[in-house]
Amino acid sequence: MTTASEINQLFPRPLWQWFEQICAIPHPSKHEAALSEHIQQWAKQRGLPVVVDHVGNLIIRKPATAGMEERKTVVIQAHLDMVPQKNADKVHDFTTDPIQPWIDGEWVKATGTTLGADNGIGMSSALAILGAEDICHGPLEVLLTVDEEAGMTGAFGLQAGMLNADILINTDSEQEGEIYMGCAGGVDAEISLPLQWQAPVQQMAYTLSITGLKGGHSGVNIHLGRGNANKLIARFLAGHATELGLSLSEIKGGSLRNAIPREAQCNFTIDAAQLPLLEQCIAQYQAILQTELAVVEPALKLSLQSTPLPAQVLQPTAQKTLINLINSCPNGVIRMSDEISGVTESSLNVGVISTTQDEVTILCLIRSLIDSGRENIESTLQSLSDLAGAQITFSGCYPGWKPDTSSAVMAIVKDTYQSIYHKEPVIMVIHAGLECGLFKKHYPDLDMVSIGPTIRYPHGPDEMVNIKTVGQYWTLLLAVLERIPAK
Repeated sequence: MTTASEINQLFPRPLWQWFEQICAIPHPSKHEAALSEHIQQWAKQRGLPVVVDHVGNLIIRKPATAGMEERKTVVIQAHLDMVPQKNADKVHDFTTDPIQPWIDGEWVKATGTTLGADNGIGMSSALAILGAEDICHGPLEVLLTVDEEAGMTGAFGLQAGMLNADILINTDSEQEGEIYMGCAGGVDAEISLPLQWQAPVQQMAYTLSITGLKGGHSGVNIHLGRGNANKLIARFLAGHATELGLSLSEIKGGSLRNAIPREAQCNFTIDAAQLPLLEQCIAQYQAILQTELAVVEPALKLSLQSTPLPAQVLQPTAQKTLINLINSCPNGVIRMSDEISGVTESSLNVGVISTTQDEVTILCLIRSLIDSGRENIESTLQSLSDLAGAQITFSGCYPGWKPDTSSAVMAIVKDTYQSIYHKEPVIMVIHAGLECGLFKKHYPDLDMVSIGPTIRYPHGPDEMVNIKTVGQYWTLLLAVLERIPAK
């Protein structure tokens, strides 16, 4: 296993030294306080002015280096939080335990958990620049927002007058060689289906689990065709629950609405005489999935385990409605963009399913580059909920970032990239929720661009960041800061 000192030696060292510190301080969404305090104390020790706004965002300012005082002010922006996802066999508490990064060839990975390169690398680059004395730049602001991954609380809460900048460089992109000038908007959907219960009749109880899926970012990875554990377990129930005469007592899966679910399970009772047929159906279903998903989900596994008899199971009508609701719920890519080749326009992620005494709740995240695409999916879910007798609420709607092809900073980044690497970067729109669209509400004239290193499989335990591209991103960022024009 790689030691922290070896990660400290990677290029650029100031960035990786900061990333080591960030990994050592737990900072999942809504638990960023310790990391925020660490950064505040560091900045104050260096004499850098720090502002903490009413929602917890950090704004740190640094004067221009000599001769750069008349340049436009730039804000480098990242988010403080990370997505907490781990493998089932990994013992880890994201609120207390540090992330354990290690080097695997060309990549930095974590040990059984998300790495937090999203957006820890971007945050590290901003802090490394604040601490440097040998980097040329104009007036700088660093904006570190809270709770980006779980609700964009920081971006929603940022008020007018907090920033003085003319240009914003977002560091939350995840592909070196691509410059982002727009992103998808989104909205959360919560479907609640009331339940009716009865005493169990069958005397055998089991749990069927689906594990081993890759999961990943529900925007960046949604087009890869990965299995959604919630949908896969509903598919099995839709095909075999009636045949087997099983009675559900619980269904659950996923943990975040913005992560493709990697695991799901259902608990049920069944007659002992049906056990051979149950095992046969599971084996057949696993064989089907291993054929369909052989390339994208090679580690997929179905397992059956005996469990204690539950106190109650769903009434047959309630069970049928629930299974039909989940099985018929759209998921994945809904439509590809006509304007931008290879980019998803609209998508839906059936992210979390949970069962309580009163209801089953299904949490989904809708994303779209256009408002009408989002509204179309909302309408579909509303109709589906009405048919099932379920309640649906939409919340946390955030706008997309409309592309500006005349952006001056985008042109600077593009020209700088070409001059350094002698090839043309790809100008892109990302199917993920960057905070830039929300910043436009109070800062409509802010010229924005998003860049970053290559990060694979964010929002899942397979997350990794390419070491070489971190250096390329750093080189580009510093060169762009040096080329920012005068006011």
